[in-house]
Amino acid sequence: MTDGTPTTLTDRIETALRDVRDPNADLSVFDAGFVENIDAADGEVTIEADLTALDGQTSTQVVQAMLHAVDDVDGVGSVHVERTTPTSEGQSGVESFDHVVAVASAKGGVGKSTVATHLACALAADNDVALFDADIHGPNVPELLEVSGPVHSSEEGDPLPVRAGDMDVMSVGLMESGAPLAWRGAMAHDALDDLFENTAWRNDEVLVLDLPPGTGDVVLTTLQEVPVDGVVVVTTPFHASVSDTSRTVELFRDNDVPVLGTIVNMAEYVCDCCGEPNDLFTGDALGDLDAAVLAELPFSHDLQGTPAPGDVPDTVSDLGDAVESALDTAGEVGVGPTADIRGLPPQERKDLVRDQFTALDSGEPFVLVSDRDPTPVGQFLGQLAEAPREAFDPFEVRRETPEAWVLETVKP
Repeated sequence: MTDGTPTTLTDRIETALRDVRDPNADLSVFDAGFVENIDAADGEVTIEADLTALDGQTSTQVVQAMLHAVDDVDGVGSVHVERTTPTSEGQSGVESFDHVVAVASAKGGVGKSTVATHLACALAADNDVALFDADIHGPNVPELLEVSGPVHSSEEGDPLPVRAGDMDVMSVGLMESGAPLAWRGAMAHDALDDLFENTAWRNDEVLVLDLPPGTGDVVLTTLQEVPVDGVVVVTTPFHASVSDTSRTVELFRDNDVPVLGTIVNMAEYVCDCCGEPNDLFTGDALGDLDAAVLAELPFSHDLQGTPAPGDVPDTVSDLGDAVESALDTAGEVGVGPTADIRGLPPQERKDLVRDQFTALDSGEPFVLVSDRDPTPVGQFLGQLAEAPREAFDPFEVRRETPEAWVLETVKP
C-alpha cells in the first residue's frame, strides 16, 4: 500500500471482509478469528473460514454476508466460502467406520428408535454393524434389543459396547438402567462426546446412529461433529408429522447434512381377521415430502417384536437395501443440469453459463450445478437477461450433496 488504499486484490478483499461482523460478539470476521485464508488466484476467490463457533443459522448468515461483500470487490470474478473445521483427534473411534448413517425424526412417537434398531439389524446381514443410541433423554435401544449392562472397560479403560449377536450396541441407557435422564445442554453433549470418542468398537463397517427427536442442540452438534454419510428421517403419513419432517429435512440440508431420504412408518395396518390393508391416517400428505421415500413400513406385529442382527421381516430387509443404495448414490445430483460447471476453471465456467443461458427462450428453466455456492451467479444472469434480480422467479439455491450445489430458476 502506498497512500492507504488497498492495491492488491487480496488487500481489497480483506478490507471488504472487515465490514462483515460476527453478530454474537460484534467483531469483524477477522477479529473473531473466522477467516483462516484467502486465495484470490485469477479473480477466483476462495475464503477458508472456521465458523464452528456459530450456530447453523448464524453461520449461514455470516457466509452470505461475506459472499455479498466480496462479490462487489473490483477484480473478483467469483467467490466461494469454504468452511473448515478444527482438527480433533477425539473422533477416531467414530471415524474408524466405513459409513455412518444417522436416523432422525422431527418429533417423538413416530417409531424412530424402532426403525433405527431394525435398520441396524437389516444392515447386519451383510456388514459388521454397530448401533449407537444417542437419544440421550429416551434411550430405548437396549429395551428394544433386550440387552443390558453393565458396560465393561477395555484394558485401556475405554467403554466396551455390549453385544447383540454379532452387533455392537452402545447407549447411555446401558449405564443408567432404570434411572431418569434429565441431562441438559453441555452435560448431554459432553456425555455423548465421551462415548463417541472413547467407545472401543469391535465392528467398523457401518454405524447406525439413533438421534434424539427434533432438531435441538444435541442433534445439530452431533451431526456437525460426527462424520455422517447421510441421515434418514422417520415420519408417519399424518399431515402434521409430514409437515414437520419437511422442515426438518430443509434444516439438515441448511446445515450441510446429506439427507438420504425418508422412512414412512405405520403406513398401513393389515387386519388380522380379513387380511385387508387399511390406512391408519386419512389423506395423502406424502406428496409434500421434499426427499425420496426409501420405504413405507406397516404397523405390524413383526415390527413390534425383538429384532436380531441379520434376521428381520422382509419389509425391513428391503429398507436395508434401499439405505445401502442411497449411500451408494449419495454424491449424485438428482436433477438434470442445463449447465454443470463443477471442476472448470473460472473463464470456462463463465462461458458455459453464458452460452447455455442465452440459448434459452423466456420462460424456460435453467438449472446450474456447481461445486461451490452459485448464489453470486444470479448477478451474472441478471446482466445476461438485462433484468433485475426480482425478475427471476423462482430463484432457488440448495446444497444437494456435500460436493454439489444446485441453482434452479427460470429465464425472465
